[in-house]
Amino acid sequence: MSEAIRDLVQGVVDGSLSDDELTDWLRGVYDEGLAEPEIIALTEAMRDSGDVLEWSPDISELIVDKHSTGGVGDKVSLVLAPALAACGLRVPMISGRGLGHTGGTLDKLESIPGFRVEISTAELRGQVDRIGVAMVGQSDALVPADCRMYALRDVTGTVASIPLITSSIVSKKAAEGLSALVLDVKFGRAAFMVERERAEELARSMVDAANGMGIHTTAVLTSMEHPLGCAIGNSLEVLESVESLCGSGPEDLEELVCVQGGILLHATGLAEDAQTGAVMIHDSLQDGSAFERFRLMVEAQGGDASILDSDASLMRGLGLMDPNLNTTELSVGESGWVEGIDAMAIARVCLGLGAGRIRLGDSVDRAVGVILEAQVGDRLEEGEPWMVLYHRNEVDRGTLEGLLDSITLSDEEIRPESRIAEVFE
Repeated sequence: MSEAIRDLVQGVVDGSLSDDELTDWLRGVYDEGLAEPEIIALTEAMRDSGDVLEWSPDISELIVDKHSTGGVGDKVSLVLAPALAACGLRVPMISGRGLGHTGGTLDKLESIPGFRVEISTAELRGQVDRIGVAMVGQSDALVPADCRMYALRDVTGTVASIPLITSSIVSKKAAEGLSALVLDVKFGRAAFMVERERAEELARSMVDAANGMGIHTTAVLTSMEHPLGCAIGNSLEVLESVESLCGSGPEDLEELVCVQGGILLHATGLAEDAQTGAVMIHDSLQDGSAFERFRLMVEAQGGDASILDSDASLMRGLGLMDPNLNTTELSVGESGWVEGIDAMAIARVCLGLGAGRIRLGDSVDRAVGVILEAQVGDRLEEGEPWMVLYHRNEVDRGTLEGLLDSITLSDEEIRPESRIAEVFE
């Protein structure tokens, strides 16, 4: 069976397999699924369809990465990757662009003037060797089989197949030559997998495939009911990431960064356990070493690192925020404890403002977005602001009313829960 799968993937790459033949196979997988050995064989064949990064023996065991299934306000990568580098790991993070209501790491990074997400493999290796971290886009040389397969999955309605999602995600991470991987798999109203059971099924499939390929892999199942952090929108999320890198970011973001970072430090032997690793990550945020790695990465990839030398309040006038934006402040009509904030409702508004794309070729307005002035568990008094909207054109009344309905208040005190539902290997 593995030989047949390799022949199929080769046919995908060299064009000897027609679109009709590939479509029939994709639909068969969507309907019938694949057994675990077949998923591993497919993932390995896709990884080997292009270049696979190789590392010198002295750092090969330190090469790590993370993957998130996407969410609203999810800027974990921007904070975690430099923090890992500050703690001694090497992170050749190959990321993607946003599509639909989920933001993309590359779009956020390109908010920084001059930042290049397309660099050569040689540059990537050199940068990871020198400063420990690079965050780039996927080149045509890495996992070319996935490009054609995903395009056909998109038009044939087979995107939601767990075996196909697994092979697509894990093959690209495996092509980085990883020693360890952490997966942030989200569930909830604003997640790709809304139901927790379905998210867990995907997480276990990816863990089994990656571990089966020799990559020490852990999945963290996390909730995506309300936005992560306070910023939604590309430039705004960079600002919040910088605050987090300086030890003053929102608690829910810091929790995910520290937990996922601790897992990777333990997996590679740099920490005696995940809890110790989490403390190491936290320390790197507090002592400035994580921020310094981020600054070095921005500089190495052509970004204007000078804007990072000012505090967040000044960054708004130094290129990360457009001074011509309009702002609209929303306030609550009654007092209460914040019980819920509908991440999906806010994401749809941000998408309408231009912060995301519906199709891959769409342009993105990186400046627009939302800042939440309150999170779940905070107390708000009547008339107190809870959101600021950054936009270019007038926002219609229906949109504003929808945003006002996206917050739920309670008369009783609300204690925010951890976003982390489960961790498993």
